[in-house]
Amino acid sequence: MESNDSPTRCPECDGVLRERGTETLCEDCGVVVDDDPIDHGPEWRSFDDDPTDRRRTGAPLTRSRHDRGLSTNIGYGSGSQFDRSTRITGRKRRQITRLRREHTRSQIPTKAAYNQVRAFNEIKRIVARLSLTEAIHEQACSLFDSAQSENLLQGRSLEGFAAATVYAICRVHSLPRTIDEIVAIACADEAELKAAYAALNRDLGLETGPIDPSHFLPRFASELDLEMPTERRAYEHVTALKEANQICGSNPSGVAAACLYHAAGERDSWPTITQVAAADVADVAPTTVRATVKKLRALETESKSETETETETETETETETKGESAPE
Repeated sequence: MESNDSPTRCPECDGVLRERGTETLCEDCGVVVDDDPIDHGPEWRSFDDDPTDRRRTGAPLTRSRHDRGLSTNIGYGSGSQFDRSTRITGRKRRQITRLRREHTRSQIPTKAAYNQVRAFNEIKRIVARLSLTEAIHEQACSLFDSAQSENLLQGRSLEGFAAATVYAICRVHSLPRTIDEIVAIACADEAELKAAYAALNRDLGLETGPIDPSHFLPRFASELDLEMPTERRAYEHVTALKEANQICGSNPSGVAAACLYHAAGERDSWPTITQVAAADVADVAPTTVRATVKKLRALETESKSETETETETETETETETKGESAPE
C-alpha cells in the first residue's frame, strides 16, 4: 500500500493548500507546493471514424478489479455502421450472445472472486459518492484483498468490510471523512463498519493515528460560507486546544465546528453562524459545540489571567529596581 507523502499545510507559511488543476498551491502566500505535469491518458488519440487505431496498448493493471484488469470482454456492437457487410445478424448474433454470457460466467470461477467483485463494486460506489481520488480507490481494493487473504471476512459482513477499507485508507492519509458520512451512503450499518475496521486495525496493523480536527476546517468553512480569515482564526483555536490537551476523547469534527463557530463571532465584520448550523455541518449535537466553546473560553480566561499576572510582576520588578537605584 502506497503512502501519501504530500503535505497538508504550506511549508512556507503553514497555510491551507488547495488543488488547482495539476498544481497544489497555498491560498495564503500563493507558493506552488506540488505539480503533476504527467498526462496519464492514452499514448495516442483515437477516433471512431479512423480506419487505423493507433493505440498500441490496453488498459493498465489495476487493483480495483478481481483479475487486475487482464480479462477480455466480448463487446455488444453489431459491426461497423459504415459497412453493412460486416454486421452480425440472425443466427450468428444469437451465438455471440451465448458466448458472451458463458464468457462472463467464466470470469468468476470461485466464491472468493465473486466476493471480490461484490466488494470492489461497493468500494467503487462509496469512493464515487465521497468524491475521493482513484488512488484511494486502488488502495482500498488492495486492503480488502489483504483482508481476504488473512481470512478476516469469515463471519463478518462483506459490505461492512468494503466500507471499512475506504474509511481505513482515509484515516491512513488523514482525509477528513467520518464514520457517519460513510455509513450514510454505504450498504452496511455502523456496527458492521466498526467491527470490520477493528479487525483490519488489529490484524493488519494499519498506520492510523488520532484524527486532527484541523483537517475538517477547510470543508466545513466552505459549507458554512466562511472566509479565509475566519478559517485561520479557527485553526489557531484548534492549535490552542491541542497544546492544552483539551481535545482528548472529543469528536474531531465537533471540535472543528466549535472552533469555526467561536472564531466567526470574534469580529463584527466576519459573517456569523449559529450553533445549530455548525453542528449540522459536523453531524453532531449542538451540545457538543457548546462544550468545546466553553473549553475555548476557559483557555482564553486563563491566558488573560496569566498575562495580567506577568504584567503586574514586571511592574513590581521595575518599581523595586527604580527604588534601589534612587540616591539616598
